[in-house]
Amino acid sequence: MINIAAAPHPAIDLDQQAGEFYDATVAWFSTHWLQILIAAGAGVLLFLALHFVKSVGKRLCDRDASHTGWGTIFGRAFAKTNNLFIAMAAAQIVVSFAQFADAPPAFVSVVHFLFTIVAVFQSAIWAREIILGAIEHRTTAEDYHGEALINAMGLIRVLVSFALFAIALVLVLGNLGVNVTGLIAGLGVGGIAIGLAAQSIFADLFAAIAIIFDRPFKTGDAITFDKSAGTVERIGMRSTRIRGATGEARIIGNKKLLDNEIVNNTQREFRRVVFTLGLVQQVPADTIECLPTMVKEIVEAKGLKFVRAGFTGFSPAGYDFNVEFDSPSAAYQDLFDARHTVGIAIIRRFAEAGIGLAYPPMTVTGATPVDQVVSPDTPGGPAATGTGAEPSSSAVDQDSGGQT
Repeated sequence: MINIAAAPHPAIDLDQQAGEFYDATVAWFSTHWLQILIAAGAGVLLFLALHFVKSVGKRLCDRDASHTGWGTIFGRAFAKTNNLFIAMAAAQIVVSFAQFADAPPAFVSVVHFLFTIVAVFQSAIWAREIILGAIEHRTTAEDYHGEALINAMGLIRVLVSFALFAIALVLVLGNLGVNVTGLIAGLGVGGIAIGLAAQSIFADLFAAIAIIFDRPFKTGDAITFDKSAGTVERIGMRSTRIRGATGEARIIGNKKLLDNEIVNNTQREFRRVVFTLGLVQQVPADTIECLPTMVKEIVEAKGLKFVRAGFTGFSPAGYDFNVEFDSPSAAYQDLFDARHTVGIAIIRRFAEAGIGLAYPPMTVTGATPVDQVVSPDTPGGPAATGTGAEPSSSAVDQDSGGQT
């Protein structure tokens, strides 16, 4: 068997390469010193300009009292400009001018490589500050002040930073000639796994962000959703706390809340009150025809907006007559007061005009029909029949849960 020794690889002499790079750079400086000075001057001007922009960004942040305006957002992004990026940007300008003066290719490639890495990560920092600033601007602007979802902002900052710097890392590695296909696939699989594991958390988080950007309601609004109603107390990262009309606290997931139809009562200009009056059959048709005018006078005398009134149908007790009017505001208390005031006024006016209101029909489970329970002496009544049976419930008991 013949052993064939592997051919030795030539050793890389770093000292020799560094010496050649130094000699070439010195020779280039000695022959093109004027062009190099012009390029250096351009680099210094760019260096000073970027530092000026950075200082302007700090001043913009100081001028904004709310610290959430667009001036602060871009000012904070400018203020995050790294000094290393400023230096490498100036060097890149110098190299760009120096290429016209036959700069050494090794020198140009090194500066361009370093500038590319620094610029990619600096762009990620700028994008992060602008995105996060835009979210904070939407969560604290106008009537949403104080509803910044502070609990969610920490997680949002982590997610935005991870996504932007992951993209920056992939771009840098690709620029270095590294095959990033496997890395991108790994990040995709990892993202899918994390998304499936925390699906409900992310669903509620993105629903909270949707509430802020779409603004269906805000803290303090009275809303109606599904079969519930209440006042919004707090919009959190995963859930919204709603205080019910009877004092109970209701906590509902943001995604589940948005899946329902939401009625924002605070954004209404008024509330509509609808009465259905039952008239006895003895009321003449001419009187019923005049009732809309009478009801309109009653409503407008109370300072409310009359909408409509009129006959709507027949009932076993008589005739149905609808009345509609609007309360002065969207507050529920105003609706309650308006309904009470107009209702009492209608009862008084109808009593003065001799217009009878029908009672709902009653069913009594006694031996004596309720229409015969007038007095013990009524013919056919308890005294007449001798049964001695008492009615099982009176008209007063009907409102107390008695049998109807």
